[in-house]
Amino acid sequence: MLTRSDARRRAVTINPGTAEAPSRQIAEHLRAAIRSGSLQPGDRLPSIPSLSASYGVARQTVQRAFDQLRVEGLVLTKPGSGTFVRGSRRQMHRLSRSRYGRARGYHRDMPVRYRQRVISAGTEACPDDVARAFGVEVGTPLVLRRHVLYLGDQPAEVGASWLRPADVAGSGLDTLDAPRGPLYLAVEEATGRRYTKASDHITARQPSRTEAELLQIRPDTPVLALLHVARDERGEVLEVSQATWPGPGTMLVDEYPVPQGPERPDPREDDGGFDIVLA
Repeated sequence: MLTRSDARRRAVTINPGTAEAPSRQIAEHLRAAIRSGSLQPGDRLPSIPSLSASYGVARQTVQRAFDQLRVEGLVLTKPGSGTFVRGSRRQMHRLSRSRYGRARGYHRDMPVRYRQRVISAGTEACPDDVARAFGVEVGTPLVLRRHVLYLGDQPAEVGASWLRPADVAGSGLDTLDAPRGPLYLAVEEATGRRYTKASDHITARQPSRTEAELLQIRPDTPVLALLHVARDERGEVLEVSQATWPGPGTMLVDEYPVPQGPERPDPREDDGGFDIVLA
């Protein structure tokens, strides 16, 4: 078993008599040290060259072990700094649904747990998925606000909100000036229309180079990508927002009541659950 000092200075040996690949053996040694508490959240793992020398294997073998632990969400690689033991996974608990609140307020713990920084605002040509949601041509100029959400000093989300220029003209939402309250309330004030229904579409993919840099993750780290479409009482789209979360460090949580009676459900009602679509 690796101790914290062992993990920094030396490593246990590879067993050549087993069919398990050396990279998997190294990953298991480090995984056991993390789960036993010998390596604590925030501890820096030994460098790839030092582990390569300790185990007597190629650097690529150690890199594959690190990659496996990173995919499992146990470690985090910070470019230029090293690989560190990750803390607990961030629970994105109904993040989109909760942004509206039970009494049309912001996500109840957002100001306490998270810090948001708007990094750009202006007009930009919209991509394919946003264009489809709005029902416009790809490349149509829309107002775009980009932000990074921090949990402590660690980036937890890269996000963007797309709006129709005509809807928010003169509101200042196309500038870096922050609205007085939640964005959706500022949009309602600017348009005179009310958010009444929203849908979330979540997919897994590789990050763009910009997303990887902003989230401080390796370019091959999987991410979860959210497309949030909000509509008014007439069913017209008011806002399309995007969010990108580091996959290994994010846990999606949904809570819902279990039916207790024999009543037949109303087919017109949305149960608010997830649909699995094979693309």
